[in-house]
Amino acid sequence: MPPSTTLPVVDLTGLDGDAATRAALLDRLRRVTHEVGFFHLTGHGIDPALADRLIAAARAFFALPDPVKLEIENSHSPHFRGYTRVGGERTQGYVDWREQLDIGPERAPVAQFDPQRPWEVLHGPNLWPSRVPQLRTLALQWIERAGAVGRRLLRAWSESLSAPADFFDGAFADPDPLLKIVRYPGHDRSITGQGVGSHKDVGVLTLLYPEPGSTGFQVEIDGTWVDVEPLPGHFVVNIGELLELATGGYLKATTHRVLPPAPGTDRVSLPFFLNPALDQALPHVPLPGALAAEARGVGADEHGDALHAVYGLNALKSRLRAHPNVTERHHADLSNSPLLAGQPGDLDESEHSE
Repeated sequence: MPPSTTLPVVDLTGLDGDAATRAALLDRLRRVTHEVGFFHLTGHGIDPALADRLIAAARAFFALPDPVKLEIENSHSPHFRGYTRVGGERTQGYVDWREQLDIGPERAPVAQFDPQRPWEVLHGPNLWPSRVPQLRTLALQWIERAGAVGRRLLRAWSESLSAPADFFDGAFADPDPLLKIVRYPGHDRSITGQGVGSHKDVGVLTLLYPEPGSTGFQVEIDGTWVDVEPLPGHFVVNIGELLELATGGYLKATTHRVLPPAPGTDRVSLPFFLNPALDQALPHVPLPGALAAEARGVGADEHGDALHAVYGLNALKSRLRAHPNVTERHHADLSNSPLLAGQPGDLDESEHSE
């Protein structure tokens, strides 16, 4: 069995302490995301009771008959919103064994998107289950509160890297967050060995709230898969490839995965992804010399393709790959878009000007 670990713990209340406490918190935040890229977060201020209510609503939805859940299947949404059936998603080209709801900002769809801005197809309304009306209210509350925690973390990271606290604020004036409400059914792995396959997150940062007592989440540390046990009331936080890119590889986007639970059990989790506006690129952080010397640089994504500065290009590329049913039905023409190709770590001026 893989070894188990408790990731480093970061207590966000340290930001409200005296000068020495605040400095120690910023130093710890910088070090753990440079060295590991993952940590447990406490002191975030979100009542665990809200998580309990949202998980209960999620379980009520997932318990519905398949024909009812499929009324809001993501194949009905050109914007990749709604329900994904078990086996309906891909990571690294392989089948993931989970079902989920994808929920983003409530926006009007773009009637005719600009081919130079293909990410505009991601703007649109969510699909909500009529049988579990409380899920909408709870999910939107979670997005709002988790987003506030994420923005506070971003300002802390800025300071920890000797940049102004508001360094990233412009890119998040109109953010494009994503909440996934996920259930992993247990099985014997005869179909696939992955709940969700190994990957790095394409955005800026992820706040994962696992159901208490759940198992199967693993992080790759120094070439070894390590089981991460959830801590009650804590988020598991990791940075995404855009923050790695903005720091020249100083901060680390770390590979992770979820294994299927044992037969007869399941796992519900709430991964929240904080992302800038689709048309925004994060500015480069001017690292002090000592930190710049430890920056690793950034190459291609895990498919060997370009990692773009503009978030929307990465988001669209990821969703076209992950959800072939939506791609085939609505966006077959985008699969070969030249804008989604390019050189790894492409940071040309046209992307910065968005």
